[in-house]
Amino acid sequence: MGLATGVLLVQNSQIFRLGASGGTPPKDVRITNISDSAFTVTWITEKETSGFVLWGETDTDLSRTENDEIGQDSYTHSVTIRGLSAQATYYFKINSGGEEYDNNKIPWQTTLGPSLSQPSASYVISGTVLTATGTAASGALVYVSIGGVSPLSTTTSSEGSWVVTLSQAREVNLNQLYSISNSNVIEISVQAGALGTSSAQIYPASAKPVPPMILGQVHDYKNLPASTDEELPVSSIEASGEIATQESKFNLSATDTSTTNTSKVTLESVEENETITSTKPQFFGSGPEGTEITILVESENPISSTTEVNSSGDWSWTPPQGLAPGEHKITLSWRDINGILQTITKTFIVQAAEGPAYVASSSASLTPTPKVSSTPKASSNATPKASSTSKATSTSKAATSSAAPKTPDSGTFTPTIIMFVMGLVLFTFGGGIFYSAIKES
Repeated sequence: MGLATGVLLVQNSQIFRLGASGGTPPKDVRITNISDSAFTVTWITEKETSGFVLWGETDTDLSRTENDEIGQDSYTHSVTIRGLSAQATYYFKINSGGEEYDNNKIPWQTTLGPSLSQPSASYVISGTVLTATGTAASGALVYVSIGGVSPLSTTTSSEGSWVVTLSQAREVNLNQLYSISNSNVIEISVQAGALGTSSAQIYPASAKPVPPMILGQVHDYKNLPASTDEELPVSSIEASGEIATQESKFNLSATDTSTTNTSKVTLESVEENETITSTKPQFFGSGPEGTEITILVESENPISSTTEVNSSGDWSWTPPQGLAPGEHKITLSWRDINGILQTITKTFIVQAAEGPAYVASSSASLTPTPKVSSTPKASSNATPKASSTSKATSTSKAATSSAAPKTPDSGTFTPTIIMFVMGLVLFTFGGGIFYSAIKES
């Protein structure tokens, strides 16, 4: 029966293929950041996968490739193709998870705009994207839309931050730059694949930076006050002697430096993979005054607690109950001055100072028996002998378990014989019936 089933499965292997084929077609394909020399292609997939774009100047020759900027398997994908010719048309397909996809059996295409003079001022907006738990959303796609403007996009960094230059935005027809005014409503949408989406509306004067956007939420920031920097930031540098006398907005005084150094919570009492001998160790460190710290010790029985940094900038905490010997992990979590969740995680090992974790009792000790040989052979010396003492019983059990194959005892041999005889009888009886049926037919 096993042989017949195996042959059947091999012959029909396509029916029993493991895993779903494909599953990585690109969805929500968008073309953004169109200029006179580049454009960006973005898409998402239902599974984490890699991808790249095959492109060319004709729909029959897509021999050039450009890799995904995310740089790893992801739900989100962004590819920017640069070094192109103004007002030329380009065609492309998307390779996702090793398979090529097109736009309903034809390649996607886009036409670039004409060459334009660069703006004298650089107008930049920025922001941060966070998950529902407050951690940074890395590799999320951020789309910026304004009425009458060709769409723009970017991706978030590992810290969840993003930057878009609005001064490079073109009108929908791409023929000229769009003049951004403070009356324009900026619509920002975030696509993070399986992590979720988010959107926000804000005026340009309040978008430097945009308040944190939380995945799964819709934000209305139109009522926010304007940024303190009313003027658009100018990127040009004048060779004037007055520049050297102007005070930079980014200079940090000695007081600012000290504040920066104490703006982060630290864990100073234990190093990564350190071995400690106390079952109730004291954890301590430093941080900004008044910061509430959530502490989680992960072990067989997890411990969770909170503490607060005192007026001296210090904190300390001791587990309420002793920790069992073995490996443990402690995680500190707190929110910084920007409301972003920060964490510290360290692994440590508890080794009790009282002695070894396990000591065998005398009744469980095994006495070496020289009669037991490491070479498998049947010998009367390996046969357990009855004894009235527990030590002798342990010794004979050790000899039995260490010895070579022995004559099976009645506890295992008798049921085996019974099962064999029953199988033989059933086989003979069934064979007779089968033979009689064949003979009658």
